Amino acid sequence: MEEKNKTEEIKKEQKNNQEELNMGFFKKIGYSIVKIEKYPNMSAQGLGKAISYLAKIVAILTIVFCLGIVYQTHGIINEGVDYLKNNFPEFNYKEGILNVETEEPIIISAENSIAGETIIDTKTEDETKINEYVNQVTNAGGGIIILKNEIRIKNASVAGTVIYSYKDTFEPMGITEFNKQNVIDFVNSGKILSLYISIFLTMFLYAFVMYFISTLSNAIFLSFFGYFTAWLAKIKMRYVAIFNMSVYALTLSVILNMLYIGVNIFIPFEMEYFQVMYVAVAAIYLVAAILILKTEFVKKQMELMKIAEAQEIIKRQMEEKEREEEEKREREEQRKKEKEEQKKKKADKEEKNNQEEEPEGSGA
Repeated sequence: MEEKNKTEEIKKEQKNNQEELNMGFFKKIGYSIVKIEKYPNMSAQGLGKAISYLAKIVAILTIVFCLGIVYQTHGIINEGVDYLKNNFPEFNYKEGILNVETEEPIIISAENSIAGETIIDTKTEDETKINEYVNQVTNAGGGIIILKNEIRIKNASVAGTVIYSYKDTFEPMGITEFNKQNVIDFVNSGKILSLYISIFLTMFLYAFVMYFISTLSNAIFLSFFGYFTAWLAKIKMRYVAIFNMSVYALTLSVILNMLYIGVNIFIPFEMEYFQVMYVAVAAIYLVAAILILKTEFVKKQMELMKIAEAQEIIKRQMEEKEREEEEKREREEQRKKEKEEQKKKKADKEEKNNQEEEPEGSGA
């Protein structure tokens, strides 16, 4: 009965392990956040599965970011139409180059712009000057810089500066030139949707690569930290297994980043130590997973020791039983031998008595 129960438990465990090996993407997200003890099982699926998971979750993050950019662009365009009509100087665009007919840079403060601080300078090509603009916008909490051949966007929720050129944006739509009135007419038409789609696709490609590299770098950093933690905990683990666990440990941090970006779309703010918190949360998850693994390892060792002790007791009992049976067999053989000897003695005695009686009978 006991063996049957053990067999059923083994089969059940094998079934659960198989199900975990085939678990879907969203189930992994849930396990990564609320079931840290499942990290070793997910890690066992291999490096390819971990990288695929990383790419998918980064893609979702990128979509959130790009939707935010499109939403902000929509607000900028709607707000900008009135500004173009009444306050903005004439401008024209031709074959990737924008020219605003003003000698001095136009600076719109963050208070007066939905996009944050906005700087327009289509005359300069000096990188030093452009970097000054980037620093100015960064200090203001974010914004955009409009140059002669590109736009640079600085968002508080994204590390680095997002850059995309007019040529890459407009050429796929067949736009090679326009002026101020053309822009006003275009914004007021249904064709503006194609611009939003183009911005989304352009930003998605750029932001996905940026986020993927950034998240992968964090996973590598965490994996080294995890490897050191495993060494301190005296657990022998392959580096690739710890790296895979690091990828899953980043899940909550990436989701928090999505929320941060989402909130920033409507309420622009900057969390000073967000990046520190981002890595710290993932590190806590990874350390917890390694310590749980250590606990499970110790528990299994204890179970193995108990099994070994039980096996030793059973072995001794079996040896004792075999010895008793051997002694019993020896006693039985001894008794049998004694009986045979007694029987033989009796037969010999009877034979002797018969021999002694025969002469007396013959004399009579």
